[in-house]
Parts: sequence; structure tokens; C-alpha cells
Amino acid sequence: MSIELILGGARSGKSRLAETRAAASGAPVVVIATAEALDGEMAERIRRHRAERPAGWRTVEAPRALAAALRAEAAPERWLIVDCLTLWLANLLDGAERLPPGADADALPQLKAERDALLAALPTLPGHVVLVANEVGLGLVPDTPLGRLFRDEAGRLNQRVAALADTVTFVAAGLPLALKGG
Repeated sequence: MSIELILGGARSGKSRLAETRAAASGAPVVVIATAEALDGEMAERIRRHRAERPAGWRTVEAPRALAAALRAEAAPERWLIVDCLTLWLANLLDGAERLPPGADADALPQLKAERDALLAALPTLPGHVVLVANEVGLGLVPDTPLGRLFRDEAGRLNQRVAALADTVTFVAAGLPLALKGG
């Protein structure tokens, strides 16, 4: 059993790295996708991603119940790719715009429950789990409270997953940089 976190910016090559490592393993692969097709452009992105994956890989949609999907799909000798934690977090921030100023995401019961379930499940899963996430803390400070909450919660989530991970890799311009392990 191992946990790997791959971080990077948008279009940095992080998903490609996860897929390359999984393909090289020769093991069965399940992609746990967190994106939702809420508009035509996102539907096309999802379609394109599915078409680019090897034919034998399965895709499981888990826009919110990620821990349950991981527990259902994890198995010895199987690779799970979660793509991506950042979209999953965004899905769970529904209602955050109504939080009082300065509140954190723990005030959102579904987000707290799902995040805590994920963090509890990860160390117990058999097989190899690769989690892909955006590093959103390298840019400008968002100009809205919701944007700042998202950035802060994404950073906190990445830190907590990195602490559990055996390997953490940062990807920029398609080039991987080992941060932990590996």
C-alpha cells in the first residue's frame, strides 16, 4: 500500500505524470474523477480525458463521496488515480458564500465530514493511490472571501494529504520535482 500526492499548477503535467506512472506499473488502474460536467466546455474536457486513457482503465465518478469511492475501489495490486482533489474540494464548498467573514470550511458539515472521511481512509487502503491536486497558493491573493476560503482550504488539504503520503511530487512545465520520498 502506498499513497502518492502529485501537485502542480493548471496544465503543469501533473495528471499526465500520474497516468504515466500508473501505466508503467502494469497493474489494473481505476481513475476516480471528481469533475462535474456543469457546462458544455467541461463536458468536452471530461470526454477528451476519458478518450485519452488506455482502454482497459475504468473511470468512477466521485464528485463528492471520494472516501466511499476509494474504499469501494481499492485493492491490492490496483492503482487508483484521484483526479483531482482540488475540484473535489470546490464541489464541497457549496454554500460557502453564505458563511460569515473569517469562517473556515469546518462550518460546512458536508465538507468537514467528507474531508475527515478521506483523511481517515487513505492510510487504510490497499494498493497504490495517486492523488492529483492543484497548488493554488503560488498566485495572487484572491479578491473575494470565497476565493480566499477556497485557496486556504486547498492549501490545508494539500498539507494534510502530503503528511499522509509516502511520496509527494511537484510538477512544473511537465518536469517532476520530488518533495518527499521517491
